Amino acid sequence: MDSVLSKEIPQNQDGSFFIDLEPRTLRNVKICPNQICTIPLDTAKVRLQLQKKAVAGDGVALPKYRGLLGTVGTIAREEGMSALWKGIVPGLHRQCLFGGLRIGMYEPVKAFYVGKDHVGDVPLSKKILAALTTGGLAITIANPTDLVKVRLQSEGKLPPGVPRRYSGSLNAYSTIVRQEGVGALWTGLGPNVARNAIINAAELASYDQVKQTILKIPGFKDNVLTHLLAGLGAGFFAVCIGSPVDVVKSRMMGDSTYKNTLDCFVKTLRNDGPLAFYKGFIPNFGRLGSWNVIMFLTLEQAKKFVQRIESS
Repeated sequence: MDSVLSKEIPQNQDGSFFIDLEPRTLRNVKICPNQICTIPLDTAKVRLQLQKKAVAGDGVALPKYRGLLGTVGTIAREEGMSALWKGIVPGLHRQCLFGGLRIGMYEPVKAFYVGKDHVGDVPLSKKILAALTTGGLAITIANPTDLVKVRLQSEGKLPPGVPRRYSGSLNAYSTIVRQEGVGALWTGLGPNVARNAIINAAELASYDQVKQTILKIPGFKDNVLTHLLAGLGAGFFAVCIGSPVDVVKSRMMGDSTYKNTLDCFVKTLRNDGPLAFYKGFIPNFGRLGSWNVIMFLTLEQAKKFVQRIESS
């Protein structure tokens, strides 16, 4: 047992939090509860991002969704509390694929970029490059799950007698393939790769860097407080940097009227203004901030647990 763990979990020399080849089952067990807890925030974020600027007719047209609490309240009131968990099944599919791949590949890819003979702290540029690479590769594989999640989340209250487009996640996969072709499962791939590569880099590299910086401050130790602060910092940086491409990704996946990424970007900017690219910022930060805190705290504790087993 010890010999197996020692092969799978080599010590990191640069203070990074990752376990190089952490067992896949453990990694996905940690990821899935996070998704279940944060999916209501993700649903609210998608609704806000898809909401276009209201066009006034005879009077002033007010947006249907207003802010995090207003959006959550409107969805719960009109569609029931369960509607906040729309897209949970493809969301779990996505996290098992994307979450497992991006985290599992990060350390090996980072080691590849710095070279096997590297000694000392890994440069920030190498961390960013490794995170961009793993984020882009992982979401390319997981894009169909993201598409189905957004399609299910975007469908609000329908008029009486109007059937829903999809009866569930499996029906959504098959319906999209049947009606739009297999290639449609990769709709929005461009902004999705950009979004997840950027957010992955912001999360993983900034967590590594913030934690490394905090540990150099007198009085701070490698403990829960440090992990909490570094996780919040990682979530904040990720939302600030990734929000514009996240909005474009959500709109392309939820609305088939856009021709391509550039068309979506230009129309959003022209019709809704530059602030539209930060729609859903608060629920997005609430989701990614809590997500990062839970994920990194769990990863750190798992790392310590396995290292205790290894050393025993």
